[in-house]
Amino acid sequence: MQNTNIIVIGGYGHVGRMICEELARYFPGKVIAAGRNLKRAEAFSRETQGRVRPLQIDIHHASATQLLTGAKLVIMCLDQEQPTFVRACIQQGIHYVDISANYRFLSQIERLDPLAVSNHATAILSVGLAPGLTNLLASHAQQLLDSTDAVHISIMLGLGDTHGKAAIEWTLDNLQNDFHTDEHGEEVQHISFTDGRQTSFGDRLGTRTAYRFNFADQHILPRTLQVPNVATRLCFDSAITTWLLAMFKRLGIFQLLRVPWLRRQAMKAFATVNVGKPLFAVKIDAVGMKQQQPAVAECFLQGTHEAEVTAKVAAIVAKKLYSQDMPPGVYHIEELCSYEDFNEALREVVQMSSQLEKFR
Repeated sequence: MQNTNIIVIGGYGHVGRMICEELARYFPGKVIAAGRNLKRAEAFSRETQGRVRPLQIDIHHASATQLLTGAKLVIMCLDQEQPTFVRACIQQGIHYVDISANYRFLSQIERLDPLAVSNHATAILSVGLAPGLTNLLASHAQQLLDSTDAVHISIMLGLGDTHGKAAIEWTLDNLQNDFHTDEHGEEVQHISFTDGRQTSFGDRLGTRTAYRFNFADQHILPRTLQVPNVATRLCFDSAITTWLLAMFKRLGIFQLLRVPWLRRQAMKAFATVNVGKPLFAVKIDAVGMKQQQPAVAECFLQGTHEAEVTAKVAAIVAKKLYSQDMPPGVYHIEELCSYEDFNEALREVVQMSSQLEKFR
């Protein structure tokens, strides 16, 4: 029997259902929304008039891999601690896409590259906004220069947007935890939400101060693009909120999130806050040389509803992987795709632009 199914793990969740709906337009009856809650999967299937099929699966259970029969591609929309399930997919020659933003986990999948090659499976990581489109824009900015010394990635998120539980938990975790990056071949420690840098997000959004945050792209790009220094920073569309969070970090208030009931209250507050707009913006500043002169290349992306864009990026990658022969192994998005692959496809939901901004 030929493997033709696309199984979306967490396919009835916030992002997963959008991925399923997008792919079902091209592969009706081949897309399966999978997860532990069969009733939710079945209800979602009915909403799609059966174009998306339901499946009950617990990826943490040993029997889960037996349910992958007939699958050509698995798309993962759930956070994982260990790559056990990913390894099982790859061992069966099933292609794999992951939207996780957690580099500690993604680095574990990277080590499965030899297994993927030997089983003729392709795994694509960094599929979303950040990492994902940030990787592609950084790669494009690098190509505008003759050589690149540093890439500064600045991300603005709108507080009026809707975020899933996993995304809120990830944000809270990284507000309190410090992290390390590789800079010029040396490990450097960073205190989260400090080291502010002013960035222009264009005439409409203005200049904002963004702060270091543990996005995965800054761990990935020094290796895939061979850039010695990559830094990613975060701000929100509310400048006051951004300033308050930076102040809370300075005062050590985020350490209180280790107390369970305070963490629950913070989760509830982030889920219900609606003081901004449902927007996001990304600015890339690549610093290097052009025609033997110091230069800066800029790339800019702006849109609304981050989850929708993550779903569209995942669907575009999935369609390419499902329909085309791609080299086996474990890759990040910028290693198999280009800025141009997404610029046209995302034109309806985001604005993307680039320029060699200036000689310095």
